[in-house]
Amino acid sequence: MTPLARAQRRLKAHPLALDAAIAAGVLLCMLAGSFVDPHGEQGVSWSLRTPDPLSLLLITLGAAALVFRRSAPMTVLALTGTCSVAESVTGDPRAPVAMSAVIALYTVASTTDRPTTWRVGLLTMTVLTGAAMLAGPLPWYAQENLAIFAWTGIGATAGDAVRSRRAVVRAIRERAERAERTREEEARRRVAEERLRIARDLHDVVAHHIALVNVQAGVAAHVMDKRPDQAKEALAHVREASRSALNELRATVGLLRQSGDPEAPTEPAPGLDRLDELAGTFRNAGIQVEVARADHGTQLPAAVGLAAYRVIQEALTNVQKHAGLDAKAEVSVVRVGPNVEVTVLDDGAGDAPVSRDGGGHGLLGMRERVTALRGTLTTGPRYGGGYRVHAILPVKTRSSAPEDSA
Repeated sequence: MTPLARAQRRLKAHPLALDAAIAAGVLLCMLAGSFVDPHGEQGVSWSLRTPDPLSLLLITLGAAALVFRRSAPMTVLALTGTCSVAESVTGDPRAPVAMSAVIALYTVASTTDRPTTWRVGLLTMTVLTGAAMLAGPLPWYAQENLAIFAWTGIGATAGDAVRSRRAVVRAIRERAERAERTREEEARRRVAEERLRIARDLHDVVAHHIALVNVQAGVAAHVMDKRPDQAKEALAHVREASRSALNELRATVGLLRQSGDPEAPTEPAPGLDRLDELAGTFRNAGIQVEVARADHGTQLPAAVGLAAYRVIQEALTNVQKHAGLDAKAEVSVVRVGPNVEVTVLDDGAGDAPVSRDGGGHGLLGMRERVTALRGTLTTGPRYGGGYRVHAILPVKTRSSAPEDSA
């Protein structure tokens, strides 16, 4: 860092010292101007003169007031303006006391708003120029009078320009900070959403397959001695369910891998094309599941298909856990206008009438999946016994390409 830059930094860190340095510089300029006589005996000529004591006093007062220009800009402007008016009326030849008023007007314009700058600037220009023209010893059209008008206007304009630039820089900095905060909040939100989505997938996979394994293992243990063939079949279903659970867990956890990882999963997410396979796993567990489809072969976006699949999976898992193996379940998928409606009903004929609205994550996960796609989910007991899960999912999502209506 250069010595000049270090000096500037120190002065900015101590504004009063900076204002004192500016006041000293203005004082030197006004003193130098007070010793020059622009009106010599031979017309326009420059010669040395001795300033009046009153002019020296006004110069000193105007410069001293500038030390406090930041803390009391209006008061400093009033004081320097008074000194300038007094010099304009009494000084002949005139000393450049108006320089201090120009600096004070610049400070007011750079620290206030534009309407205040206009009002104060016009008032200062009118008072100083009017006093010099009407009460001064020089003719009203003298260059010194016009110079007062010009310099006060320049001071107000320069101060307003500096204030505007500071406001623009401040706005840019605030926008940058706000954008940074927004990026951080968006990143945190995306991380939270991804964690929630993976948690839902893990819950759906584990709850479904572990429930099937539990049922089949119970069947195998029950018939192991008397019907070994049926026990062997149940254990085969246990093996199949566990293998399917491992595959889906591997695919779900694989979503955490970096893009381009050769071990990342390439199998697509399950959808309604695997609905018959899903229903078959529950039939193997002993539940009577009937599937009816009237979606006319609608090609659903991957997100919608996955949500429909998980809703049916969780609903049938709840049937198995809460309604028992003697329950009957009906699954229907119907295309209704721009939506696809998924309904899972059971008759509640089992021997485990446990409430399904407890503190588990199944219904909550279904609702979050459906709501994320701007769909609706309705769950509740059926009149006469049983339970009903009804989901309405839009066929076209915001991220999916337009599809033809079936």
